[in-house]
Amino acid sequence: MSEQKIPYKIYLAEDEMPKTWYNVRADMKVKPAPLVNPGTLQPMTAADLSAVFCDELIAQELDNDTREVPIPDEILGFYKMYRPSPLVRAYCLEEKLQTPAHIYYKFEGNNTSGSHKLNSAIAQAYYAKKQGLKGVTTETGAGQWGTALSMACAYLGLDCKVYMVKVSYEQKPFRREVMRTYGASVTPSPSMETAVGRKILAEHPGTTGSLGCAISEAVEVATSNPGYRYVLGSVLNQVLLHQSVIGLETKTALDKYGVVPDIIIGCAGGGSNLGGLISPFMGEKLRGERDYRIIAVEPASCPSFTRGKFAYDFCDTGMICPLAKMYTLGAGFIPSPNHAGGLRFHGMSPVLSQLYHDGYIEATSVEQTAVFEAAEFFARTEGILPAPESSHAIKVAIDEAKKCKETGEAKNIVFGLTGTGYFDLVAYEQFNNGTMTDHIPTDEELAAGLAALPPQPAL
Repeated sequence: MSEQKIPYKIYLAEDEMPKTWYNVRADMKVKPAPLVNPGTLQPMTAADLSAVFCDELIAQELDNDTREVPIPDEILGFYKMYRPSPLVRAYCLEEKLQTPAHIYYKFEGNNTSGSHKLNSAIAQAYYAKKQGLKGVTTETGAGQWGTALSMACAYLGLDCKVYMVKVSYEQKPFRREVMRTYGASVTPSPSMETAVGRKILAEHPGTTGSLGCAISEAVEVATSNPGYRYVLGSVLNQVLLHQSVIGLETKTALDKYGVVPDIIIGCAGGGSNLGGLISPFMGEKLRGERDYRIIAVEPASCPSFTRGKFAYDFCDTGMICPLAKMYTLGAGFIPSPNHAGGLRFHGMSPVLSQLYHDGYIEATSVEQTAVFEAAEFFARTEGILPAPESSHAIKVAIDEAKKCKETGEAKNIVFGLTGTGYFDLVAYEQFNNGTMTDHIPTDEELAAGLAALPPQPAL
């Protein structure tokens, strides 16, 4: 099919939107390891998890076998306010790079939250409301998840308490104010409001926080307040399930024009964006129907895939959550206060960790200044100011397109553009002023975090 027939933006019709979420675990030969009780080192049951999570979300979390999960009509109705999102052919970027590669990106920034996070936020808020709960608690890094959840809770009439990583709370005040506009309370983490927050501050005075710290506080508040449950924007199986709408729409759009990706690229912090983007393609790969090269891109300052260990670890710094088997830097590892706030988690999704361990995914890490160079280049050519998180994928997509220029191969490259960077202008200011720095943890720093891994279950 000729290139002229592929539009700049490929939009699906409303009736082409996915009606079911896709559960990639159903096609995995080796399933992700179960969540484990840190006291007994035995797999967590639904009853064990009921004090923390909503009942229906627990069922989704533990279901490794159901391939397609129907999307409730109420959630589909909400999705229609901003979905389907466009798949963009990056003609301008291709021309600027003078590459024979064909570059596509799935743009998830066309909603007020500015990111893909709303796909799971509305689902989790819906199930909380359906259960008759008063409200939910959560953590947020860069603020995209907190913003999305505050929007979903406002729509459904739920209370929303957000613990925001302190460095992001200070660097991104406007995203904080969007959350408050939608009715959420926003607390910088670690804080003095919780026992675990006070403990972390006593052990790490002046800390800028981490997603692990914020998770600990949010879980404590949820479990100590009747009528509340904790919800999480990444990492968990249920989140990757909800985010599969990204990949399902992407594949449908590409199939309409007979385009088969050679390389699929996503940024990786906890795994929500990458897992959602690659889900249907990974399903084909797992079933032996088609092969794809899939690249996870993480910050060099928090390299859980590329320098972490595949082991059971706490998902939170306060060590009050269940253990998950994942690539981790250790629950006590607190990354440098870089600007990719949504990627500052010490671990990785158990689903993606298992797929990476089994060789279905490759991973690379990139330094912050190189990421912002790519972000600036992309903004000047494609007209979208990208979020720092997404810009990790942009950086590697550009690198792969340059390789195609060297070899003359016209590969199809697809990457996820998770959202916009309009609330990240402090970071862009530092980059433009030449004051941005890179931090790569030393082997000694990483060894200290990994030395504190908990006892490993004999499963």
